[in-house]
Amino acid sequence: MEEAATPRLVRVVGLAGLTAIALNGVVGSGIFVLPAVVFRLTGEASLAAYLVAAVLTALVVACFAEAGSLFEETGGPYLYARAAFGSFAGFLVGWMFFLARLAAGAAIANAFAATLGYLAPGLGHGFGRAAVITIALFALAALNVAGVRLGSLAVNVLTVGKLVPLAVFVVIGLFFVDHSRISFLALPETASLRQAALLLVFAFGGFENASVPTEEAREPRRHVPLSLLATITATTLLYVLIQVVAQGTLPGLAGSATPLASSARVFMGAGGAVFITVAAVLSTLGSTSALALVGPRILYAFARHGQLPSALAAVHPRHRTPHRAVVLYALLTWAAALSGRFEQLAAVSAVARLLFSASTCLAVPVLRRVRPSSERGFTLPGGWLIPLLAAALSLWLLSGLTRGQALAGGVALASGIAVYAAVRLSGNPRPTRGV
Repeated sequence: MEEAATPRLVRVVGLAGLTAIALNGVVGSGIFVLPAVVFRLTGEASLAAYLVAAVLTALVVACFAEAGSLFEETGGPYLYARAAFGSFAGFLVGWMFFLARLAAGAAIANAFAATLGYLAPGLGHGFGRAAVITIALFALAALNVAGVRLGSLAVNVLTVGKLVPLAVFVVIGLFFVDHSRISFLALPETASLRQAALLLVFAFGGFENASVPTEEAREPRRHVPLSLLATITATTLLYVLIQVVAQGTLPGLAGSATPLASSARVFMGAGGAVFITVAAVLSTLGSTSALALVGPRILYAFARHGQLPSALAAVHPRHRTPHRAVVLYALLTWAAALSGRFEQLAAVSAVARLLFSASTCLAVPVLRRVRPSSERGFTLPGGWLIPLLAAALSLWLLSGLTRGQALAGGVALASGIAVYAAVRLSGNPRPTRGV
């Protein structure tokens, strides 16, 4: 009777909601400066770099799609690693995943304030910056405490708000492209291609956000794979078209600090630059809203499996949300954003992304063996081939990290081991359900 009376999360997020969460993870503040960076590295052969990165990312996305089709609980990469490799490995993967969400949340909150500062200069620094970050983070936290419907609705609305201006930029801009500046067949030098591909693989990241709130998805086994595959397809098309327009309309693209706004100014006038700046504001706020929904669910999953204090697994009796986890995530993100420590966390996120990507890819063949009778919404063709290729890609990228990134990742892993040991020694209750 006690278990039946315990509040549970509710399944209200549909396919559109999961796809919006994934899209907001990928399309954030980076796309507004990415075309210039890629062009500096590869010149007219930039489109080849996008396609290479998209193919490589699609291998990893496909692994997430199969793993995600096996579970209906909250947790994403944490859950997959736990089921395949045990509770300790699962915790470390989940810990790194959580730190990456925290770093992204803090960094994007600052990007939101900085972008808003272009429209209202007083809000981009000092007290104005602090006020913008505080209001944005805690308003989104309040929405996510009040109900996953409201949190998901905010993500959906902001997704439309960011994609419509980018679509307008592409549709109008294509009429002004100087095709002599675009080459669909040129290939950059190998070294330049690798540099650009490394950058773009990270730019395509964030899709994994949709794999986390599966306990609140209506049909997670079917919708998680569909949302992930739809996201990588849509973002590849969007990124390539944005690069074509920026490269084909802005002669000084390589040296531009604001390539999309500067490009829009060329063919839409001063109003076009303002239009793109507003899109950047909505884009950064949309990414922050998705993280405000996803980040707390990792804390909730930890606590539900007895790997963080059980208080964080509490579900609000009326709103049916992990309210304590939502508040804690908002406080941690707010502290990191205002302190500036998100820059150190950003180094951790590079290591974290590669670790949880590799662990998910390697988990796929293991999960086929340990959960052979589980209902699957998606199965990769080719047996072990795609998971091993995707894992090898992640490990190859891991070998290219800087010394500072590797050190930051090592410190983050050590902190995860310390937290895991502290919780075990504290006698935190063991999980009562789940894998």
